[in-house]
Amino acid sequence: MLKNKTIAFLGAGNMAEAMISGTVASGKIPAEQIIVSNRSNQGRLHEINVKYGVTVTPKDQLNFNELDILILAMKPKDIDKVLDSIKDRVNKDTVIMSVLAGITTEHMEEQLPKGQSVIRVMPNTSSMLKESATAISAGSFTSDEEMEEAKELLTCIGEVYIIDEEEMDIFTGIAGSGPAYFYYLMEHIEKAGVEGGLTPKLAREIGSQTILGAAKMMLERQETPTELRENVTSPNGTTAAGLEALAEYGGGKAISEAVKGAEKKSKEISSKLKKQLVTN
Repeated sequence: MLKNKTIAFLGAGNMAEAMISGTVASGKIPAEQIIVSNRSNQGRLHEINVKYGVTVTPKDQLNFNELDILILAMKPKDIDKVLDSIKDRVNKDTVIMSVLAGITTEHMEEQLPKGQSVIRVMPNTSSMLKESATAISAGSFTSDEEMEEAKELLTCIGEVYIIDEEEMDIFTGIAGSGPAYFYYLMEHIEKAGVEGGLTPKLAREIGSQTILGAAKMMLERQETPTELRENVTSPNGTTAAGLEALAEYGGGKAISEAVKGAEKKSKEISSKLKKQLVTN
């Protein structure tokens, strides 16, 4: 379905690079079919070109007529300026995919030509290793075929979940921001390991393998997370002591509040932009 399709990224930051890296590494889409553009950072475009072999071009030289899929990957605060700059240039048959947190399909549709196909996408930086958890939601004018095409593209970087757009904020809180929570956890596991006499490298490897193994247990077995936790927790044992410390210091609540905090911020971004659009 993606054969001979031309895919462009507007924005060349960390999220865009993670998606580009995973897509190129998958081998499903030739690097020459991918175009990367940004507003002014030519050094960054050169870096992306050298690393991944994709085509790069300044935004003002991008040929919008040749694009089958246009992926918006700039900062969310820049969305309105970008939409205003492309609304008269984008091809009516181009599918626009946005990876911007908090930006609704309705917000984009209101500023683009009527009937433009828009898909909201929330990947995470594990895209770089083709292990992203990515959600997609269809806009008002997006066909089932276009959604299948988007899903096919995004499977190059991991697992894809089609969800209602109302669920996108909580998905962002869990999966979009989620890798950072685990990195934060690993920072503290590594620190504790070093304080206990391990080298930083060994502590990091042990902690990472433990997280990987636990994740595989949840994906490949039928037990719930609660059942799996209970299976490894002997009364008065070491695991029970660790879990008691987590509870005492609010570990469970901290995790829940992290997800809710990211979800709330996603909603705030959407609400703020909607108010600005109405005011303007």
